[in-house]
Order: sequence, then structure tokens, then C-alpha cells
Amino acid sequence: MRGGTRDAGMAGEPPPAVLAFDVGGTDTKAGILQGPIGPGEVKIRDLRRVPTPRDASRPGDAVIERLAELAQDYRRVHPEAGIAAVGLTVPGLVDEAGGTGILSANLGWENYPFARRLATRLDLPVAFGHDVGMAGEAEFRIGAARGHSDVIVLVIGTGIAGAVFSDGRRVAGGGFAGELGHALVPADGSLQVLEAVGSAGALARRYAAATGAEADDGARGVLLLAQRGDTAAQRVWAEAVDALAFTLSQCVSILGTETVVLGGGLAEAGDALFAPLAARLDALLTFHRRPSLVRAELGQDAGLIGSALKARDLLAAAPGNGRP
Repeated sequence: MRGGTRDAGMAGEPPPAVLAFDVGGTDTKAGILQGPIGPGEVKIRDLRRVPTPRDASRPGDAVIERLAELAQDYRRVHPEAGIAAVGLTVPGLVDEAGGTGILSANLGWENYPFARRLATRLDLPVAFGHDVGMAGEAEFRIGAARGHSDVIVLVIGTGIAGAVFSDGRRVAGGGFAGELGHALVPADGSLQVLEAVGSAGALARRYAAATGAEADDGARGVLLLAQRGDTAAQRVWAEAVDALAFTLSQCVSILGTETVVLGGGLAEAGDALFAPLAARLDALLTFHRRPSLVRAELGQDAGLIGSALKARDLLAAAPGNGRP
């Protein structure tokens, strides 16, 4: 499906209901999506946020058990929905085609068969994906990047991760594509990973290291100090912008990226981020087309929406659905 295409069911029938899960490092979000999924018409029923379970001895099983409990409760509370499939996204490295969580250093699983285990527990088809990848899919298909083919969706928060689209398709790379936060950038006279310089978490850490004082309210506080003339904050902010621009310039040079969607907490800075980033990116590029920088539209529910979209895709591809 290309960006901007409206989700639909079989001709004359409403789209099926799907249950979506978005597992995060701290919380897990869940909700039923029923009816059309398109620009301005996403309706999440009974949106819930619960703590992501932690069990060092059986991290994957603990997550599956909690998701199965939630699914059972959704079925009990909403029997009329007729849930036809489940979408599941998790963080870390993933093999989407194989339904496996390859590695999550934060949550502890390794080579865990999420899709198969959840499908067995629920007796429903399960679509599986990477959390930022699915958020990127949602922005690409019905959000800020709809209608475009060559896109980077960059989520800048405590860390940095991205989803890369080329010629209308997301680049998977066996689960390794999109880890832009670990791309090397020049900083402090050496090479460092991007998220150590350009993330919201890095801004706060680097300002504290430079001054011996912590900025109130983290990255937001660093920006306020920079706007008030604090030279250390201005330097840290400028270095973050430089690092982001350097990485994006490489994407433009290699992939011909035409649109960059910025999400996460740092994107809330608005023009304070977008204006200098566009100027620095323009200075780094030569004959290349200048990408549009746009703010993500779907907010914190983008991963959940992307999970639901993938579940709908799984149903659409199933035999007997009336499609070629």
C-alpha cells in the first residue's frame, strides 16, 4: 500500500476489527481498531496503557502471558467487535517476516517467537513488527508522509530510531535497517553515535557535562537556556542540530530522501529545531533535492495504529478474502 491509501474491507463490507498491541520499554498500549483507518478517521476503542511485565528468567513468556490476559478481557468486554486478527509491535531488533524478537537488550529477550506464541494462545492470526517501524508505516500511509515515496521517519526522544522508505517500500534489512541513532557522526573531535549527541537525552547529559549543572526539564530546559543566551546551551543545541543534519544528509545522498518526518519529544521544539536543521541540511547538500521537514501527525499512538494496519494487511492477504 502506498502512502495515503485508505484502508478498507471487502467490497460492500466494513473492515474487520483488529486488536493492536504496542509493547514499550516501560508501558504497553492496547486497543481495538474497527472501521476505516485513514487520514483523520482512526478510532481506537478502549485504549489501555499497562506496565510492560519484566521477568529476567522468562522475559518473552511474561509479555505473551500479559497480552493473552488483555486479549481475553477485550473479548469479554467487547464481544460484538468480532476481533479477526492481532497486531503486535515490540522494540529492539526484530525479524518481522519470521515473527521473532531477535534481541532486546532493555527487556531481555533473544530470538523469541512472539508471533507464533501469541497466535497459539489466542487462536488468531498475528501480524508482527518493530515498534518504530510500525509507527513509521502509520505516518507513511495515513500520516505526515502520505503520498510520498522516499521518506525517513525519525523519532527523537531519549534515544533515536527511524524507519526508512525507498521507492514506496519500507527497507527492512533483516531487522537492522533504521537504526539511525547508531550511525556515526563527527562530534567533539571524534566520531560518536548520533543519539549520544542529537537525542533529547544527550542534550541534557551534554549540558550537565559542560557546565556541572543540570537543566530543569531536560532537553526542553536546555532549549530555553539557549534561547535566553546561555552559551553552553547554545553550543550543545547547535551540535545536536549539526549531528542530525549530518545523518540526514547521508540519507539524502544515498537514498534520495524527499521527506523527513520528525517525531518524538524533541520534535515538540517546533521551529527552534526545524529552522536551523533545514538551514544546516541545505548547507551540507550540493546538487541533491532538499527534503521537506515535517512534524509527525499521529503522536504517541502511531505504533499502535501501524500495528493495526499490519494486522489488516495480514487479513487482506489471507486466502478467501475475495481479493486477487
